[in-house]
Amino acid sequence: MPDCTLTIDDKSYTASDSMTVLEVCRRNGIWIPTLCHDERLEPFGGCRMCLVEVEGAPDLLISCVTRVRDKMVVRTNTDRVHQTRRGVLEMILSDHPNDCMTCEKDGDCDLQDLAFRFDIKGDRFGTQPKPRAPLPDPNPMFERENSKCILCGRCVRICDEVEQAHALAFVERGMETFITTPFGRSHLENPCTLCGQCLSTCPTAALVDKHGKGIRARELRKVRTTCAYCGVGCQLTLNVKDNHVIRVTSEVGTVPNNGNLCVKGRFGHEFIHHPDRLKTPLINRDSKFVEATWDEALDLIARRFGKIKAQHGPDSLASISSCRCTNEENYLLQKFTRSVLGTNSIDQCART
Repeated sequence: MPDCTLTIDDKSYTASDSMTVLEVCRRNGIWIPTLCHDERLEPFGGCRMCLVEVEGAPDLLISCVTRVRDKMVVRTNTDRVHQTRRGVLEMILSDHPNDCMTCEKDGDCDLQDLAFRFDIKGDRFGTQPKPRAPLPDPNPMFERENSKCILCGRCVRICDEVEQAHALAFVERGMETFITTPFGRSHLENPCTLCGQCLSTCPTAALVDKHGKGIRARELRKVRTTCAYCGVGCQLTLNVKDNHVIRVTSEVGTVPNNGNLCVKGRFGHEFIHHPDRLKTPLINRDSKFVEATWDEALDLIARRFGKIKAQHGPDSLASISSCRCTNEENYLLQKFTRSVLGTNSIDQCART
């Protein structure tokens, strides 16, 4: 139930006092820019892009960590707020390489989108970003390029709060700060599970999927589907170019996974275009597997089932269903086993 009433940009809203200003604004369609915020994570307040004016406060407040209170008056779009946000963004960009034209994240980068929205062109501070080469890592999934890292901490936090693997951390202080693994070890030598959650939350190209290296996000067509590796039903977004799946992502807010994926769901897609993948049924003829139509294969299976049942009885047959199938498909298999084969000998791979 609403605990308080507040005013945002001269309009009245009700909210729970456990909510932040940012949460109330987004729930009501009020745009506030963020770079360090991820709905899956605890508020961090690191990027300072979500600053707002609150009546009675001498300074601008960070909306993602500021709790609402009764009779609070908030302004999100004043000249002071806009100019401060713009200045913060300019400082972030002053230590960021200006290579959007050749960046894999081009077309799907939060930093690029904000620079366009605030009409920032070039670096007015005249600074030169420190050259930082990609960190070598033998893991086959992703690589980190610290020159494009804005220190939002989202990769560190999602690894700690969601995955609880604690495979990433901030190192050094001030302008020398960067993110790396404990003791600088590779992701194959630390607690990392190679799930790619850090990829899913990174707002820039500091973390890049090695499968899609050299391909810009704007070149990819997105197709929604369901992961088939287990029965959870996680929602996937296939990033496709020229009818080839380049990488797999998932949108925050989708159920049941809310943008989270395991290592198989995110990276286990190379089988799709593997030359050894079976695309048609095979039938053993004269000790050799030959291609057949689905009708031929199903007719053969039906005849063999019928012959075995007639010779040895229905209990000589059994079925094992898969957790990769849907509940409906598993139901059909048990119905087929009991009603057609005439046996109750059925099991499921996820049985405990």
